[in-house]
Amino acid sequence: MQSARTTPRRRSRVALALGGVLVAATTAALAPTPAAAAPGDASEAQDALTEAARQLTRIDAQLDEAELVVAARQEAADVAAGRAAAAQAALDAYAPRMRAIAQAGYTATGQSRIAAFLSSGSADDLVRQMTTLDLIAQHTNEVIGEVAAAQSAAQEARAAADQAAAEARAGLEQLQAQEAEAQDKVDRYQADFARLSAEEQAVVTTAVAGPTLAAPSVEELPLVPGSATATAVESALAQLGDEYVWGGSGPNGFDCSGLTSFAYKAAGLTLPRSSRAQAQVGTEVSRAQLQPGDLVFFYTPISHVGLYIGDGKMVHARTFGQPVAVTTVDQAGYRFARRVAG
Repeated sequence: MQSARTTPRRRSRVALALGGVLVAATTAALAPTPAAAAPGDASEAQDALTEAARQLTRIDAQLDEAELVVAARQEAADVAAGRAAAAQAALDAYAPRMRAIAQAGYTATGQSRIAAFLSSGSADDLVRQMTTLDLIAQHTNEVIGEVAAAQSAAQEARAAADQAAAEARAGLEQLQAQEAEAQDKVDRYQADFARLSAEEQAVVTTAVAGPTLAAPSVEELPLVPGSATATAVESALAQLGDEYVWGGSGPNGFDCSGLTSFAYKAAGLTLPRSSRAQAQVGTEVSRAQLQPGDLVFFYTPISHVGLYIGDGKMVHARTFGQPVAVTTVDQAGYRFARRVAG
């Protein structure tokens, strides 16, 4: 299996504190499985691999969400860096004024007052010069106060930017470590799966992803030509046979939420990237109300999503080692559906 995960992709939605338990929760389920042991153990091997695949699906959804958190942290770091740069620019803008004050000797107030006293020709002239000096001193003090405030703001903004950048780096490093650990478990799962017979593999795949059904043509479906739902369904069906790629958003490989977001992007609608976040979009509909284009969700917590196409069928990016396919919506783990387009 290949992985499409490199750096945070987007744009979601779960605290990175979750990351520390993403993989640990599945350690027991994903331990090396004696799938090729004695013939009498075949059923147990199938059950273990079925549960392992479901656990991996949950990890995939959680990593999608963790990636979104990392992306949000990086965005916050970029914003903080921008604020720090603006604060420094505001401080730098005072530099010419401070140089002018220094060069003109306005800060030497005492000396200027003595000069005014000695050079004034009358009491009125002395009052005017002293008043001017007081105004200059007041202006100088105001400028110095503004500079001090700007300097303090620049320092605070830089400290905030440094902290945000450190948090973004730490989050990315943690996410990359979690992905590497999870990928190792995927590799072990696939090695165990490969040791099953073709019949045993079919049992596991059907249990996790449903039976493979014949795909209808778009013309057969009750869709309004040119509508968002018609475009999304047509786009999803066009991906049939593409491989399941962990974290894949297309165009040649997908995970479950990657396929649904890809399909609706073709229709001009942007969906969140994780299945759990997609489960918050649109309006919930019952099983009896399902219409082509509805998103259908599975498991607790939500960790899988498919695109309903009518007649009790959905198209989805199935699971590890299995391509995008059409299957029944009525399978283990079904929770609810959401309508995201009219």
